[in-house]
Amino acid sequence: MSNQSKRDEKGQDETDLLKKHPPQTRKKGPASKLKTEPGEKTKEEVNFRHLLELRRDQQKKRPKFTRQESWRYKRLETTWRKPKGMDSKMRKQIRGWPKIVKIGYRGPKLARGLHPSGYRDVLIHNKAEILLLDPKRDAIRLSAKLGRRYRISISEKAEEMGLRILNPLRIGPRSK
Repeated sequence: MSNQSKRDEKGQDETDLLKKHPPQTRKKGPASKLKTEPGEKTKEEVNFRHLLELRRDQQKKRPKFTRQESWRYKRLETTWRKPKGMDSKMRKQIRGWPKIVKIGYRGPKLARGLHPSGYRDVLIHNKAEILLLDPKRDAIRLSAKLGRRYRISISEKAEEMGLRILNPLRIGPRSK
């Protein structure tokens, strides 16, 4: 039997096997929910209120992550630093020591970075930046470096466009 005929037989066997047993497709997990397929919800249709409530509940259960031994020494700040010592009890996650940061404490992917109201928080420095925003999705936060006159003019422009202001200017009697 020649090499050519062996290849043909082998090729036929593989195609027959593929017909009998097609390759299995990967099961759709939670990560694939973001893709739009027929009958699935898009990002806009997802119920953000439910995700924000879920994020709030997770934040309540999440421990306060503090730097190792920061309660012991005044020179150490309490802000989180990963424990890296060879004999570190906290790094080894021994019971009785504070919890360390892990991916399991993360909130829902679609709710990350959103303001508690459900809008995207956008920092604004001038009027031109407002024109790029979508009133259905974005809310503005006025920069702290803006003066009173610019805050008023930007606030008026935002009201015209229907944008929500997260830190509105409170106009009242000026204190001396």
